[in-house]
This record gives sequence, structure tokens and C-alpha cells, in this order.
Amino acid sequence: MIERLAALFAPPEVPGSTPSRSSVVLLTQLRWTAVFGQLATIVVVSAVLKVRLPLAPLLLAPLLLIVINLTVARVVLQRESFTQREMFSALMIDVVALCWQLYYSGGATNPFTFLFLLQIVIGAIILEARWSWLVALNACLCMALLTFFYEPLQLPDRLAGDHFHLYIYGSLFCFVLAAVLLIVFVVRLDRNRRESDARLADYYQQAAEEDHIIRMGLLASGAAHELGTPLSSISVILGDWSHEPTIRDDPDMAADLADVRRELERCKTIVSGILMSAGEVRGVDPAVTTVRGFIDDLAEEWRTRIPGELRVIDRMAGDVEIIADPGLRQIVGNVIDNAIEVSPDLVLIEVWLEGEGAAQSPGRQVMLTVSDRGPGFAPEVLRRIGQPYISTKGRDGGGLGLFLVVNVIRKLGGAVSVENRETGGASVQLAIPLATLALEEQEQRQEKQ
Repeated sequence: MIERLAALFAPPEVPGSTPSRSSVVLLTQLRWTAVFGQLATIVVVSAVLKVRLPLAPLLLAPLLLIVINLTVARVVLQRESFTQREMFSALMIDVVALCWQLYYSGGATNPFTFLFLLQIVIGAIILEARWSWLVALNACLCMALLTFFYEPLQLPDRLAGDHFHLYIYGSLFCFVLAAVLLIVFVVRLDRNRRESDARLADYYQQAAEEDHIIRMGLLASGAAHELGTPLSSISVILGDWSHEPTIRDDPDMAADLADVRRELERCKTIVSGILMSAGEVRGVDPAVTTVRGFIDDLAEEWRTRIPGELRVIDRMAGDVEIIADPGLRQIVGNVIDNAIEVSPDLVLIEVWLEGEGAAQSPGRQVMLTVSDRGPGFAPEVLRRIGQPYISTKGRDGGGLGLFLVVNVIRKLGGAVSVENRETGGASVQLAIPLATLALEEQEQRQEKQ
């Protein structure tokens, strides 16, 4: 019950917050627990046991802790992380407050001195070794001080002659309290540590994937250099053939030659797109357009390639100017291409703007969903979306398209989500921060460069 009350007054926990911030939030909750516990203990001891307590100094400590907690709560809302020194100072506030309370309530004869062990355990978990030893040393010094210097309790006559049994009952209550607090807060600390380890593992996985992209980019770069010369030679030869009277005067041969040249240009675009998807030449040949114009142009381009229908569902209330380069077109095209392979008859593209404010606002995003009527993703594939060579197509080397999409969108600060639709088929949703595409943002970056 006390821990729930403490959680009400603690600063909010932010998903993905740093371990040090989570530890400070937990210390704040522990301090609120101490405040409620101290006030409840003072009331019970004074009103029920009729022990005469020095209320002024005893009430001073929880009042100061309340002020400190309110101050810390405001700081926590503005800070993302805290140093070891700051966390040590926060924990020492609790040690000194407990020492103050015990000094005016019997010193070492008070069984609640065992609560120093709780603070030592918490310090050992959230602090580095040297700071943990300092917490333990200070707690031991406080205990030594309370052994020789303290204000004895003024017990009523009915309890004055039974110190030992009173101490035993107090020790039992303190043991139960310490056990509960240890379970509640140490489990929370361990959960924070495990979440931190999980985030660290995700960072390592992301680094490994980005390293994979770099190696793919190097491979693509080498392939582009190797293919550049023969593709250029073929382009020159096709240009010469187009001037030959035999081919120029034959409509069928001229049409076939035009098709070959068009496919040759597509080969060049694909090679360049691989480099762009690997993140090596992003920003090349950018074009000023709008979100709606970009989607319409992309859809019109793909409609000429597929036998079925490519339907665009425009859910945008307005429109925003953006900078779109071929790399972005290639990424969205990869998603459309995957959908067409499993659902050539119909592919749906939904687009809308999410969030409010200016285009540069952190919360504004371009939301793009590509849906198909195919068989959907297998459960094991859904769990590993975005990893290389994870594909439903059953061929060697598959799965790289969506892998590149996930990583490029992530570099833009966005996210990719994949799900199977209840009505059949699958949908891939791209959430791209508008600030990374907005015209004003791009101009500001160029000015800085």
C-alpha cells in the first residue's frame, strides 16, 4: 500500500529512459515510502504506545524529504541521465535522514537501525564499487554514532520495564518491513537492469546490422564499378543501332530497341538504388515535391509495370513540401515490389500525416501503409522482420529488400511495422519523421554545411 502511494508522487517513468534516471526515480519512490512510513510510525508510537517523542525534530526529517522529493521530481522531468556522484548524494540524503530520526528515537537501541542495510543493498546495486563502499562506510559511521550518542526514548511505565521484549517485537516488524521493501525495490532495480541489458543488446544488434549494410554497400559499390563500363558500352552500342536505317525504318525492331534501352536504364537505376539503400549516396539528385505529389508519381510509375491495380488511398487533410531523392523512392518501391509479387491483382497504398504543428515538429510523421492480398507472413518471419535473409519467398538471398527498408527508415529516425491483416494479406507501415524530409529542414542543414 505504501509503495503504491509512493508511486503516485514519483516522477513518471519514461519508456527507454536511461538506467541512472530509472534508479533516481526508484530512489524517489523509496523516499516517499520512507516519508509515509515515518509519519505512520510517529502516529502509532505516540497515540497507541503513548511514548513521548520529540515531535519537532522527528517531523522535520519527513518535511525536508518531501521538499527534496518535489525538487528532484522536477529535475528528473528535465534530465535524461544522472552521474554516479548525484545518485550517491541522493542515497546519502536517505542515510542521513534515517540517522537523524534514529538519534531522537533511541539510537542503536531502536530496532529500525537495520534499515541501514536496505540502503547499503540498494547502493551496491545502482552504484559503482567505490561509491557503494562509501555508502556502506557512511552507514557504518552513522551506526557507530548512534551506539554512543542518542536521545533515549521516554517510555511509559507499562513498557519501561520490558525493554528486551519491546526490542524483539520492533525487530520482528523491522525485519518484515525490510523484507518487503527489498523484494519490491530490488526486484524493480533488477527489472531496470534487465531492460537496460535488453536495450544494449538491441544496440549491438543494430550495430551488427549497420555493419552488414556497410559490407553490402561496399559489395554494391564494387559491382557498380564493374558493371558501369559494360552498361555504358551497351548504351553506346544501342544508341548507334538506333541510327541504323535497317532498325530505324523497321517499327518492330525500333520498338524492341526502345524496350531494351528502357530496361538498360532500369538496370542502372537498380544498381544506383542498391547504393542509395545502403546509405552511401543519399541526397543525390533530390527533388522538391510534396507528400501527395511524391506518392502520386510513385504510384503512376508502378502502374505501368503491373498487370493488376495499384490503388492509392489519400487520407491527408493537407499537404507538405518535402525533399525526395531517388533513395527514398527506391525504399518505398521495395515495399511495393514485395507486395506486388504476392498480390499482383491488387495492392493498396494508404498515406496520411500524423501529429500536429509545423513540419519540423518532432511529433509529425508521414505514415505510409502498403497492403496486399497475399498469404501474409508466417509467425516466425514476423518475429524476425528486418533481419537479413529472412524471407517468405523461399529463395537464397531473399529478405534483403525489407532488411534495407527497415534500416534506412531507422536511420531517418522512423520505424517500420509489419502485420497480417484480419481480412487476409499483410501490410507494411512506414513511419517517417517529417522533419527529415521537410524542405525548410533540408535548407537549414545545407546552410550549416
